[in-house]
Formats: sequence, structure tokens, C-alpha cells
Amino acid sequence: MKLIWKYVRPYRWFILAVMLVKLAGTGTELLIPYVLEHLLDNVVPAADSAWIVVAWGGLMLLLTLATRWLNITANRMSVKVARDSTYYIRRDLFHTALNLSGRQMDQVGLPSLISRMTSDTYNVQSFVRMIQTMGIRAPIMLLGGIAITLTMDTGLAMILCVMAPIMIVLVSFVSWKGIPLYDEVQKRMDNLVRIMRENITGIRVVKALSKEPYEERRYGEANSAMAKQEIKASVIMSLPGPIVTLFLNVGLTLVVLIGARRVNDGYTAPGVILAFLTYFNMILMGVMGLNRIFMMMSKANASANRIAEVVNTPEELTPLPPEACETDLPEEEELVFDHVTFHYDEDESGETHGQFLGEERQQCLRDISFRVKKGGGLGIIGATGSGKTSIVNLMMRFYDPQEGHVFVAGRDVRSYDRDSLHRKFGVVFQNDAIFADTIRENVVFGREVDDPMLRRAAKDAMARGFIEEYEDAYDHEAAIHGANFSGGQKQRLLIARALAANPEILILDDASSALDYRTDAELRRAIREHHGAATTVVVAQRISSIMNLDEIIVLHEGEMIGRGTHAQLMASCPEYQDIYRTQMSEKVE
Repeated sequence: MKLIWKYVRPYRWFILAVMLVKLAGTGTELLIPYVLEHLLDNVVPAADSAWIVVAWGGLMLLLTLATRWLNITANRMSVKVARDSTYYIRRDLFHTALNLSGRQMDQVGLPSLISRMTSDTYNVQSFVRMIQTMGIRAPIMLLGGIAITLTMDTGLAMILCVMAPIMIVLVSFVSWKGIPLYDEVQKRMDNLVRIMRENITGIRVVKALSKEPYEERRYGEANSAMAKQEIKASVIMSLPGPIVTLFLNVGLTLVVLIGARRVNDGYTAPGVILAFLTYFNMILMGVMGLNRIFMMMSKANASANRIAEVVNTPEELTPLPPEACETDLPEEEELVFDHVTFHYDEDESGETHGQFLGEERQQCLRDISFRVKKGGGLGIIGATGSGKTSIVNLMMRFYDPQEGHVFVAGRDVRSYDRDSLHRKFGVVFQNDAIFADTIRENVVFGREVDDPMLRRAAKDAMARGFIEEYEDAYDHEAAIHGANFSGGQKQRLLIARALAANPEILILDDASSALDYRTDAELRRAIREHHGAATTVVVAQRISSIMNLDEIIVLHEGEMIGRGTHAQLMASCPEYQDIYRTQMSEKVE
């Protein structure tokens, strides 16, 4: 609950005003049965004129209208506080998510992050809205109803005084037990979101392999598991409802029986009994309101704790002071890996995790060293799972290595602030994203890229031809994940995005796998001619994409088993020769 208080605290005076308005509305509502009792027992028997009765009836009407207006006003005011505080929770949650390191992102998990930003924030918003109104109305209805009945008939009111504490203790105990149950519900929601996300993003694969029944079963199992947990939590949290109703109905029956005898004996007026029945209903609403509050509080507490886990996560990859990262590397060396060893975190079962940016779980790097000069070109090749993308992740400091150092432009990457480091790079990842926006916005991406730079980048990426075939050209709308483009078109748009800001270091991580050989060759030629000053790192499966670079490293299960030019590797690295033979259909002598 600390997180909720943190975000509603700026509105504390406004919340106080909401509660005062709600208090006034509840107070006028409590007066209505009291006025009715007075009208029936005192005014009507003693009235000399019908206008006196009408006047008291008019007072009841005014109290009813005032109750209605005050309650509506309080509800509208409470919505404003809930809306604005939740806005800032979502804003900070999104900001923190964008700044999580790769390791932290792996720990939280993308499906869990999505459910925290949606269902968890919704639970918090509902609680903030409810506590401002129902948090005043319910206890005032309960305590106020008991207090007024005590002034009317102490004997009958004692029935309520005995039952009310029992009901409150019962509701409080069940609500306390419900907090861990709703926490488990949210965890099941994470799993459900993960399966939904996998199927939505991979829908074409599912359809192509006719796996709809299999995925429906998977989703059904996760959905059933969540439903069972939610039913379990809801059943336990709803137990107070019927029990409280039973207690109150028993009390109501006792009031009618005992009240009828007291009326018959002349100790109680008939209007008191009628008022008691009305107050019993109000007290019932108050207790049920408390039950709803505690139920919503259980959900909100579980959700707030999950949100706080992310929002309160400290930034992990903060810059180190320059004196802690001093180096004597020559300035002409743009990229340096110095005996780098890296592995992903392990969970309690010992399984390693590295899902960030599409990395395989089992990948790691062992004692990797290389140097790339400014304007030079480095090719990285190896089998799937050999650690190619891990090198890219370390260059951009999405992770820190366990051993060794990574240098960019003569400085340890740990000495850069994030923005300064990333502005040096133009990068295309393996599974990069096309957003549901125009082609222009997908390429410019909020950077200082003018129209000539945009068109030049599109031309160099071999994308200008198909873009300008559209009637609206660069203002053509891309679908989610670029579903209205072919694989090759998407890759060319992503390459245009990487080239648009004229980066110092260009990283192409399997960026041309969907391009035909001719387009790939033209792309490489355009990059050499127009972006030759940029240091280029090409991660590829095709030897043709890297064979003309200054240096190539060959990876196998995280180890560097070959390093040199194409000619040198053809002479010294059997694995490289095997790849060449397979791809080029040439027999190496």
C-alpha cells in the first residue's frame, strides 16, 4: 500500500474534500428514516393541518435530493483522483520498464510486465476510486445506523451492537487471507498473457502448421488454471457476504418479533419499528460495502506490490566514474573486447535465462578478444546459439560481462551514460520491430532526421523503390509488426532506420537474411560507398555478407574458434570452410 499512498498523497486535500462531500451525503441519507419516524409518531398524530405533514414530507424530499446530488458529486471527484494518480503510476512503470537492463527484463518477463501495466494498474485505480467514497459511506452507514437506533430504542439497538463486531471481525479475517490468493491470480494472469502474446505474434506459424487445436488446448489449460485460482479467491472472499446477510436477517427477525411485542405493550412507537427496518438495510449495505472494500483492497495490495517490484527497481547499468574506467587504448580503435566472459543469470532450478532481444537461453561467451579500428568492418559468423547476438548486447551495454572489458571509442562502455552510448550506434536486431505508424515515423523514430536524410537512408537501404510506389509514399501506414510488408521490405526499412542518423557504429545482426543475393550485394556496396566512415559489425549466416570485411570471427558454443580475413579463415579454419562449401557449393582443396 506504500506505493498507492505515494501517488495519491499529492491529492490528499482534494481527497479530504471528496470525503467531506461523501460524509455529508451519507449523513443526509441517515436522516431520512429518522425524519420518517418523527413524522409518523409525532407529527401526524398531533397535526392540526395537512400542510404540516406536507412540509415534513417536503423535508424528506429535500434530504433525498441532497443525498443524490452530494453522492454524485463525490463519485465524480473520486474518479478524477483515481484517474490522475493511476496515470502517473502507469507513466513511471513504463519509464522504469524502458530503463531495465537486459538481466532485469529477463527476471520480470515481458508477459508479466504487460499484465502489471494493465490489470494490476486497473485494480489499483478501482481501489483508489472506491476507498474515497465507499470508504466513508460504508463505516458511516454502519456506525451511524447503530448510533441513531440507540437513540430510538436501546433494547432493540443492542441486537445490532452484538452482531456488528462479529461481522466486522469475520470480514477483516477473510480479507487478510485473500491477499496471497489474489497475488497468485495475477501470476496466473502473467502466464495467460504470455501464451496469448506468443500466439498473436506467431499466428501465421500456428496456422501454417495447423496447430490451432494444440494452441487452443494450451490456452485452455492456462485459462482454466487462472479461472480456478480466481474462483478459489472469489469464493473465499465472498464468504462474508452470505454470512453477514444471515446474521442481519436473524437480527431483523428478532427486531420484528421483539419490536411487535414492545409496540403491543406500549414501550415502542410503530414508526420506530419502521425506521429500524430501514436502518437495518442501511447497516447491511454498510457491512457489505466494507466487504467490497476489503476484497478490492486485497486485489489492490497484491497488484500494488507487483507494480512496486518494477517501479522501485534501481537502475542497474549506471555509468561508472571515468577514473574507474581509465584505459590507454589508442583512439583509432573503435571497438575492443578484452578477454570477455559472459553468461546469463540462473534461476532457482539452475536454468539460464537470456530472452532479451531474442537471445537463446543457453548462450554465453568465454574469453572473447578482438579489436576493430574506426571505419573498419567486423564480421561475426557461427551456428545458432554460438553467442553472436550476445556480443551485440554487450557492445550496447544491455548486459555487463562477468569478466573482461568492452570498449567503445577508447572508453569502457560502463563509463558512458546510456543515451551517449546508444547515439553512437545504428542497429538492426534479429527480431526488430516495425511499429503501427507511418514509414516516415518508423525510420525517423523521433530523432533529428530531416527529409533529405530520410530519403538518402531509404535509398542506401534499397527501400526507396518500394516505398515510393505507394501513393502516400513515406506517409504510408505500417500495420502492427509490419504485417503489410514482406520480410525483405521489413528488413530494408529497419536498415534505413539504422542508417538514417549517420551512426558512428553500424550493427547489422542477421539484417539481410530475407534479402536475395543481388539486393544484399547492392546494399553492401551502398553502405561501403556512403557510410564508409562508420565502423561496421555484421552478424550473419551468409558468408557472402561478411567475406569482404576487414576481419571475421567464427564462434562455436561461445568460443572464438577462428579469426582473420576471409582468405586466412579459408586456409586455417575447418568450420569456416564447411560453411563456405555448404553455401557456395565449392569444394575447398
